[in-house]
Amino acid sequence: MRLSRLPLFATTLSLLLAAAAIAQGVDRSSFDTATAPGDDFWQYANGAWVTAHPIPADRSSYGNGAQLSEQVNKNTVDLIQSAAKGAAPGSEAAKVGDFYASYMDDAAIEARGLAPIKPILDRIDAVSDRKSLATYLGSTIRADVDALNATDLFTDNIFGLWVSPSVDNPTKYTAYLMQGGLGMPDREYYISTKEKMVDARAKYVPHLAAVLKLANIADVDATAARILSLEIKIAQSHTSRAEADDVVKGNNVWRRRDFARMAPGLDWKSFFAAAGLEKQKSFIAWHKSAIIGISALAASESIDDWKAYLKLRAIEHFSAYLPKALTDERFNFYAKSLQGTPEQTARWKRAVNATNAVLGEAVGKLYVAKYFPPESKIRIEEMVRNLTKAFNTRIDNLSWMAPATKAEARKKLASLKVGVGYPDKWRDYGAFEIRRDDAFGNQQRAEQYEYNYRRSRLGKPVDRGEWVMTPQTVNAVNLPILNALNFPAAILQPPFFDPKATAAANYGSIGATIGHEISHSFDDQGAQFDASGHLRNWWTPADLKQFQGAGEALAVQFDGYKPFPDASVNGHQTLSENIADLAGLAASYDAFIASLGVNAAPEIDGFNGDQQFFLAFAQSWCTYSRPEALRQQLVNDGHAPARYRALTVRNLDAWYTSFPVKPGQVLHLEPNQRVRVW
Repeated sequence: MRLSRLPLFATTLSLLLAAAAIAQGVDRSSFDTATAPGDDFWQYANGAWVTAHPIPADRSSYGNGAQLSEQVNKNTVDLIQSAAKGAAPGSEAAKVGDFYASYMDDAAIEARGLAPIKPILDRIDAVSDRKSLATYLGSTIRADVDALNATDLFTDNIFGLWVSPSVDNPTKYTAYLMQGGLGMPDREYYISTKEKMVDARAKYVPHLAAVLKLANIADVDATAARILSLEIKIAQSHTSRAEADDVVKGNNVWRRRDFARMAPGLDWKSFFAAAGLEKQKSFIAWHKSAIIGISALAASESIDDWKAYLKLRAIEHFSAYLPKALTDERFNFYAKSLQGTPEQTARWKRAVNATNAVLGEAVGKLYVAKYFPPESKIRIEEMVRNLTKAFNTRIDNLSWMAPATKAEARKKLASLKVGVGYPDKWRDYGAFEIRRDDAFGNQQRAEQYEYNYRRSRLGKPVDRGEWVMTPQTVNAVNLPILNALNFPAAILQPPFFDPKATAAANYGSIGATIGHEISHSFDDQGAQFDASGHLRNWWTPADLKQFQGAGEALAVQFDGYKPFPDASVNGHQTLSENIADLAGLAASYDAFIASLGVNAAPEIDGFNGDQQFFLAFAQSWCTYSRPEALRQQLVNDGHAPARYRALTVRNLDAWYTSFPVKPGQVLHLEPNQRVRVW
């Protein structure tokens, strides 16, 4: 499932997080002392750890933060398995346990074979004309665009529905229509002439044929070729990564009755009626070109090709709840071929992920009660206040920024809503029906429940306290339209945060994370929104020019990082994250210094406070990937690879005096070359 990301709605720290083992300071055993800090700071801080910890066979990337995720999963599965014991039938705890149990009952799933999906395939077979095609497409639209479990927001449905505050009126929820419909991770996999993309397409056709064969669909090779042909046409209409990140270009308000004129081809009246959106007066057509292009394809491409494509997409979508051969085939292509992962993740881990995805806050309640002590919440809230104060001071000290712009920035900072650990109000799953013996049906009902829940919010007042991450998620998020931050409980523990660690280590690790998320409200995307979440230019022309110039310099810096001879980091694609890293690290360093007062930071293992701070930051990015996964990240991820994010330090003056770093070393930048944003 794939839909271009929407950085304005949810900008995560990244799923590839890893943090330092900072019991008291930094983890010296991770160092590669043969590498000079000024030549490769990431390698110096993490090289020995990487050598000692090869990527497990069931992962495409690894890091010491991934170890935390593994532990969180182990803790969570124990909670899930215990949830249903003695729980009243139909209770929230029973639903958690029953959903997990149904996923784990692979014998029952195998015995049912393809029977659970047959009604869906029969519905597709019944499509006979353009009207019934539109009805089917509308009836299967989902609101499963996920800001939490991936770097992208995506859907394998032809369009995705995202219910979120309007960028023009952030007090009410509105409907965003998103591009979708691709089986491979990004449009580049379909249209690029680069060798790796051509190779991916060559492997994709046999995968499609294998899925069709397992589903007992005839003429698999020819049908697979027809499906690829249609998906290529869909991809050609898709908005590029750069355009998908452009808030102004995406904010296209279309009235429902205008779709037939603006995007002819699809029977929009039938589509919206089947989607239950016939009363929604307007939509934000975020990916306008895709909506226009896909609508045209609904008229120009044969009904038989559409039916073949829709069957394939339905089977792929529900493969986890169908016989093992289909699950294995999906793994072989998406994980093994595209990401280089040798072995499939254990079923219990997949079951935990699936349960978290559909009953996340119900599981979160259990997790918080056992694993998130109140004192951790108090300490992190104090750090948030310190980081906010430091960022505010940095705004005051900007020599190039006009007083009017500073006032707007301070207002935005003051209105940030920060959630720590868990939401103030928990989600109610009372209407969600779970059956312990029906894994396929549970997933269907979960999707419909989520869609109905999201759709019911259209036009209603926005809840700024709603979370988009579960407490058991090892990540963090900024929601620019809401001007809100979420810091889940799972990330607020060692190795990210340790009450026993030095202030230097904590500020270098979790402090930089907090600073990162605060700074997303002021990155190239977030800075387009004012304190109330309106898309509004609050900058003087001169200030905006200065800010954009700094962003351009940072983009050029990251363009220079080349993981492969034929592939570089895309500095503009990753700019939002890179600005947040830089501004967040700078603010966290200031907060660390302020926390010391008149005292000096204690020396630990021969390292002074500044050294501990920067090493903790570098070790917070101790993550590395298989080559195939790294290539995929360069194409479709808004985050730069972790090793280059650690090099953010080269823009801070204090780093140069800490080790020290000398002219002539690889990472050395002259003072006038160091990028300063906030």
